Amino acid sequence: MKAVITVVGKDQIGIVHAATGLLADYHLNIIDINQTLMDDYFTMIMLVDLSQCRVDFDEVLTGFDALGEKMGLKIRVQHEDIFTAMHQI
Repeated sequence: MKAVITVVGKDQIGIVHAATGLLADYHLNIIDINQTLMDDYFTMIMLVDLSQCRVDFDEVLTGFDALGEKMGLKIRVQHEDIFTAMHQI
């Protein structure tokens, strides 16, 4: 199973470090990652593998919500099938 994680917010030092550290804590592998800066705004999207996750998906959601709040970022974690369904025309 896979999930899509999006991160958007004001650019600051440590965003990638914090997000990937949380992925490592949960034992989630990055399949694909793309990040860019648009003026002062940081955007990142990751496709991650959930197959070896060491915690419940709800804990992943809670962890990334807390990280987003702590860093002033909007972080969304969605199962790949939900993300795909929401972004089809």
